[in-house]
Amino acid sequence: MSATNAPTAAARLVAPSAVAFSAVELAAAVARFREPVHVVQHASGAPGVAFGGSLGTGNAGYAWLATLPPLYPEWLGDRAFLEIHGVRFPYVSGSMANGIATTGLVTAMAKAQMLGFFGAAGLAPDRVEKALDEIAGAVGPRVAWGSNLIHSPNEPDLEDSIVDLYLRRGVLRVDASAYMNLTPAVVRYACTGLVRDPQGAVGRTHRILAKISRPEVARRFLSPAPGEILEALVARGQLSAEQADLARRVPLAEDITVESDSGGHTDNRPLGALFPTIAALRDALARQHGYTQPIRLGAAGGLGTPGAVAAAFALGAAYVMTGSVNQAAVESGLSADGRRMLAEADVADVTMAPAADMFELGVKLQVLRRGTLFATRATRLYEAYVTHDSLESLPRDTRERLESEVFRAPLATIWDETRRFWEARDPRELQRAERDGKHRMALVFRWYLGKSSRWAIAGDTNRRMDYQIWCGPAMGAFNAWAAGSFLADPEARNAVQIARNLLEGAAVVSRAQQLRTAGVPVPAAAFDYRPRVLG
Repeated sequence: MSATNAPTAAARLVAPSAVAFSAVELAAAVARFREPVHVVQHASGAPGVAFGGSLGTGNAGYAWLATLPPLYPEWLGDRAFLEIHGVRFPYVSGSMANGIATTGLVTAMAKAQMLGFFGAAGLAPDRVEKALDEIAGAVGPRVAWGSNLIHSPNEPDLEDSIVDLYLRRGVLRVDASAYMNLTPAVVRYACTGLVRDPQGAVGRTHRILAKISRPEVARRFLSPAPGEILEALVARGQLSAEQADLARRVPLAEDITVESDSGGHTDNRPLGALFPTIAALRDALARQHGYTQPIRLGAAGGLGTPGAVAAAFALGAAYVMTGSVNQAAVESGLSADGRRMLAEADVADVTMAPAADMFELGVKLQVLRRGTLFATRATRLYEAYVTHDSLESLPRDTRERLESEVFRAPLATIWDETRRFWEARDPRELQRAERDGKHRMALVFRWYLGKSSRWAIAGDTNRRMDYQIWCGPAMGAFNAWAAGSFLADPEARNAVQIARNLLEGAAVVSRAQQLRTAGVPVPAAAFDYRPRVLG
């Protein structure tokens, strides 16, 4: 809250155009958040709000307490984020893997002056390159957008090839996700193009929005790039000595997305506990390294309602990033069948299941539980993997159940298909599988985990009970909020309307809270913004 004038004991608001003291009037006043609003006091001592009028002295009008300036959805976050990325709104659509965050979704967000990331994870480089062509052709060279870079500990060459592609094609932003440790690929992307500006500051060509959910991972992105990685990149001719020197003066990323209880890879941490922890770490490292440019923290996970978005901004988020709710949008790459399933989810209809890309490490991700048995079946596969050393060592009854209920084919048939896949993608995996029966078992089990997400994308109803749909509790909260509105219909859920309504609602909630902290008895109804079609 800010006052336009220093309050005095005699300050009065004279001839306001509207005054509100009752609960109904106050709720209506909150909705006028784009206008300056005065906090006033009735002769009876009751606080209220007013619009218009002028400040004066004497006995006329109402006792004036404070004035709140206009509030816009565009201003909820950090304006530096808007300026640096060239967007109007502090809102980002996340990079849902396997192309679920489609080129159409990214294009729609870009045209609405928001930042969207293509879901490149899980796709071959040629498919990613085609997507980059589609986006660039649709939005032009000056509109902000980006693509995903996912940590690929099992396929470092793939991660390198995606970075090669991004550097070659001039992709200026990446959403870096699922990183546990820094890799040469992500460091190369961030540090390529570092320059010294005329004032001596370090300028960036490429920007990373690093998605993190643990302080130890955040520390790596908040610190300068490791010297040993920089030296190795210089030795290989992938980074200049000057760029490596500049990289030692700045954090690897200036935008950190604090990811709480989300769909997909998640540690299920509440944002209220995680965000302040990362903020304190950010501030400590900024002091330690003497950074001259601020580091922005965004928020992700659990953001399915205006109240949740407003809470994220209240914590200090420079921007918000959404995922699950965009997966339910018509621009999503998920099938119509899968989107209808998401539209029926409640907040408790999610669970954790083994992740395909980090199966052997025991990493889990959050998925939809309602209407699918994927999580149960995937967990059964991981338990078999941990318990046994090879496919051949599986007990007969276990093998038969897996073949009949999970794979719907003999394991030998699944292995043949798996072998053909890795012959084309990375033959070294097959060489390792020949030496290590446990690894061969992991590859076979990962066949199911990989296929299950693609069945959901394709809408293969014969495999509906095996759909792997990444989903956090935000989806259920969104459904409850959207009930009875135009957004209740899955076919009416377009990503821009979802984003605009969440931001509009967050501004309403923020204004209601501002007035409440000023002593105005704002009714609970004022916090309940309902979805509406926004132009």
